[in-house]
Amino acid sequence: MSFLRTAAGLLDRVKLLKGTVQTRRHIKRWVSPTLRELAHRQKKLGPQKPERRAGFVEWNQRSELFAFSKRLGESFDVSQLQRAFTEKSFAQREEDRRRQLGIEESDLQMPHNSDLVEKGQHIVRAYVEAFLQHQLPKVPNDGLQAIASFLLSTETLAHVSSHLGTKDLIQSTVYPPSAESLAKSLHAVIGALASSSGIEKAFLFVRDFICTQLNQRDLLEVWTPQEPIQLLENICQEQKLGEAEPRLLADCGKNTVLAAYQVGIYANRQLLGKGFGEDLKTATETAAIDALLSFFDTRDNRRPFDFSIDLKPNNVRLG
Repeated sequence: MSFLRTAAGLLDRVKLLKGTVQTRRHIKRWVSPTLRELAHRQKKLGPQKPERRAGFVEWNQRSELFAFSKRLGESFDVSQLQRAFTEKSFAQREEDRRRQLGIEESDLQMPHNSDLVEKGQHIVRAYVEAFLQHQLPKVPNDGLQAIASFLLSTETLAHVSSHLGTKDLIQSTVYPPSAESLAKSLHAVIGALASSSGIEKAFLFVRDFICTQLNQRDLLEVWTPQEPIQLLENICQEQKLGEAEPRLLADCGKNTVLAAYQVGIYANRQLLGKGFGEDLKTATETAAIDALLSFFDTRDNRRPFDFSIDLKPNNVRLG
């Protein structure tokens, strides 16, 4: 009897396992050839032109604008924010379309972001220049202008704008929007924020999203002093350090393609900087740049930028 019970139990287990396998096998045989055929047809069609997200049925512009403001943690006037994302070319095309439909002339005008772009440009430039003067007080005006130009460049602003999610919100005649269009939309958003929540909120927005592009960036890549030897000599004269004198510290591989020289620049018996190069001129310029980094306090081990400062409007010069 025990043998019969064991055999019956094993039979029940086999049936149970067989049923489990059958229930788990849910992929039909027609799925694989169908997917291969669809992939083959897609390959024959080639890459498709990107479509606007606003062209989908479930798109809701007002809801997307509300979500955009909440993602940033800012309070926008919805009408101002919608106007910030409407380009002039798109507004003109929409007005022409309405005119063709016979809409009255009083309802043809569509607001665009031209004035908000201009307002945002003034705010961004003013705050960036004030921020750099506060954080880099020893850097000369040429260096501050070069760093400010990097932060205000179309590439930097477009990078910030695209990562904030403005690509599908921009109402433009071209899709995907160009880098210039992304940069202008960011300016317009800042102008709309200033109109909605005040100039201080706009300043904090510029600090948090634009000035932070300097974080962990080598300033020497952004700005390299021109004619470093002459500039170093002028600084030594102004600070009464004596004449800057380059000296050869070491060399190897003379008269070969692998020659290397190490030059140090001294003033009043004090070493100001050291540099390497394949010839004496290059090594001397590198040493001068190394000395200038110490004077301007822009070395890699300098104190990090303080992105928590709160510059008040009276400390920012609006042009």
